[in-house]
Amino acid sequence: MKRLFLTVGLVVAILAISGEPRASADELSPEVRKAIDKGLAWVAKSQARDGHWEAQGGQYPTTMTALGGMVLLMEGSTLREGKYSENIRRAVDWLVDRSQRNGLLGNPNNPTESSRYTYGHGYALLFLASVYGEEEDADRRKKLEDVLTRAVEFCGKAQTTRGGWGYVSSADGNGFDEGSTTITQLQALRAARNAGIIVPKSVIDGANKYLKDATTEKGSIIYSLAQGRHEGGPALVAAALAGSFNAGEYNSPQAKKWLNYCRTAIPIGQAGRFGHDEYTHYYYAQALYILGENGYEKLFPNSKPEEHMTWSKYRKPMFEHLLKTQTSDGSWNSGHIGSIFSTAVNLTILQLDNGTLPIYQR
Repeated sequence: MKRLFLTVGLVVAILAISGEPRASADELSPEVRKAIDKGLAWVAKSQARDGHWEAQGGQYPTTMTALGGMVLLMEGSTLREGKYSENIRRAVDWLVDRSQRNGLLGNPNNPTESSRYTYGHGYALLFLASVYGEEEDADRRKKLEDVLTRAVEFCGKAQTTRGGWGYVSSADGNGFDEGSTTITQLQALRAARNAGIIVPKSVIDGANKYLKDATTEKGSIIYSLAQGRHEGGPALVAAALAGSFNAGEYNSPQAKKWLNYCRTAIPIGQAGRFGHDEYTHYYYAQALYILGENGYEKLFPNSKPEEHMTWSKYRKPMFEHLLKTQTSDGSWNSGHIGSIFSTAVNLTILQLDNGTLPIYQR
């Protein structure tokens, strides 16, 4: 079965904004290709025998397994074929084996995830939805469909009355919600819908309303509507922007605010660090890739050329920075979470031009 594509309506909406087909991976330089190959080899080598990855100290195995599996999918390998097909299948089996009866993906009894299990659930749903179309064995496909269906149902039940999600379900967290995990669920639900899994429109609408209500006049996002706390900073805005573009939402007032906020708030390809920079660029790169070369100009026809944000403007300094910071074994270890997270984030950015996964495509 060929990899599932976006619906015709979404493709038309995307092409209307970007004005171009997806870029070809052939455009990548030999240096970038070498960096990607080394990074992927490190990811495959660092996978545990049972199929999972984990952060420092054994933390967040559900999230890390999903992110590790995603970058192997981006290479072009599938469940059935490719250099990393066996690694992908082991990751899928590990996550499926940890699907709970209520639909939660992950182990709520794991002490490193018990207070933040919705993150793992969202990333695992994103990964499993991305591989669903490649499963040809009838029994395994039926099992995976059941896992995905229940995972989507869990998202709906875990959502708060404001439309967002917290670190745990609404019931377990007394109605607390915040922006980052809301965006994680929203992107995962989009991937599930792309794969043909039924996602209630009310759940998506609620999440979009949550982000709209959390957006300030200048384009930043309030960290938590439940608490009315401080603004979340550029990392949260970049994630919201990517989620909006993933869903084909470009022209909304809040998406335009988010884009202009990010344009001035996020440094690109700089040697210095800033808060949540890996997380920030994980999403900002996705948004700018979808935006392409003339999407910004179409959104802001009266803007100056020097203001235009394009994928090529972002890619050149960012790729140079990533090549300089890669270690000799192929990994990146700049963040405090661990090398698998840093490496998965950076390989996601470097492989967007492959255009292999519907959730990242133009």
